[in-house]
Amino acid sequence: MSLVSADTETDRQSLRRARYAVAAVFCVHGAVTGNFATRVPWIQDHASVGAGQLGLALAFPAIGAAIAMPMAGAITHRFGARKAMRGLLALWTLALTLPALAPNVYTLCAVLFVYGCTAGMSDVAMNAIGVETESRLGRSIMSSLHGMWSVGLLIGSGVGTIAAHLDVDARAQFTVAAVVLTAIGLVVSRWVLNVEAAPDEHPPPHFALPPKSAWLIGAVGFCAVFAEGASLDWSAVYLEDELDTSAGLAAASTTAFALTMAVARLAGDAVVNRFGAVRTVRSGGVLATFGGLMVVFAPHPALAMAGFGCMGLGIAVVVPLAFAAAGHSGGPNTSQAIAGVATVTYTSGLIAPSAIGAVADATSLVVSFGLVTLLAFGLIAGANVLRSASRPVAETPKA
Repeated sequence: MSLVSADTETDRQSLRRARYAVAAVFCVHGAVTGNFATRVPWIQDHASVGAGQLGLALAFPAIGAAIAMPMAGAITHRFGARKAMRGLLALWTLALTLPALAPNVYTLCAVLFVYGCTAGMSDVAMNAIGVETESRLGRSIMSSLHGMWSVGLLIGSGVGTIAAHLDVDARAQFTVAAVVLTAIGLVVSRWVLNVEAAPDEHPPPHFALPPKSAWLIGAVGFCAVFAEGASLDWSAVYLEDELDTSAGLAAASTTAFALTMAVARLAGDAVVNRFGAVRTVRSGGVLATFGGLMVVFAPHPALAMAGFGCMGLGIAVVVPLAFAAAGHSGGPNTSQAIAGVATVTYTSGLIAPSAIGAVADATSLVVSFGLVTLLAFGLIAGANVLRSASRPVAETPKA
């Protein structure tokens, strides 16, 4: 019989608590997005903007995130991981109040840019802590952390849906949600791991292009996020326009896709721990490619919906594993590596909806999803670059 010292058991308990705390942080982050997304029609009416102006304004969160993400590494280096994440998460939750205050398209673009900046920097900070927690646990947890983000998204969406149904003013809803989520975030982040820079470690630049390793890892994430964005934004349109499906059933397919992604991410760590990141992503690429072919050649809505479901299952764990690979890549600064991958990956989410629309205008939505299928096949070819995500190394936690 082996005996475990009290100090070792305390360390294990502290690490488990840190793991649950960072999962709660991911959930809070997702809940902000869910609250916002459900009240976009209210924001559109309040700001008196048309569909085209709204589409322009909704590009600004992604632009702000892409610009601000590289700055997260310098902030984390200066203040330490825990303090940086607490502050950036609070800025993100409080930024939820801004979009509902915009009276016109110009201010809406400006506040959504700020909203995106806080979203991107807090995203990098929490993923860096997630990767560090995974390393010390010695097993994959990034997929379930992103699954908790999806859970938060669903919770926030549910709150927003109820508020919209009751005709609650979005300014009131966002204010209450921001206060509650900020309080929760400040409390739970007290127990996340704290990582501070070594005294002789050079600070990363405030802004820098992604390192070379990030481009390769980010390219794999790019393929997954492109397929995710295309499916979320265009699956309902595809079913209505190409397969003459009712609006209700088409909308249900989008919700089902989101739920599939959430469930797959929550269950994904067990698969990654059993088979490794490379085999998991390669198998997911096969499933996503098969799903894309089902969509492209579907003669019936049910087959297309099954195809979208297969794509959701296939791509669900790719982005979490891309962040993990960046964090375990051995670079000098984890936050900077993750920021680089996030910048490359999330750029895909910025261009996917418009790219699908442009291809569809020139040809058809069937051809557009042929492109999505081709990118899904890229996961099979590029899975090897995520090999480092399979190698978290357990360490003794640093309080």
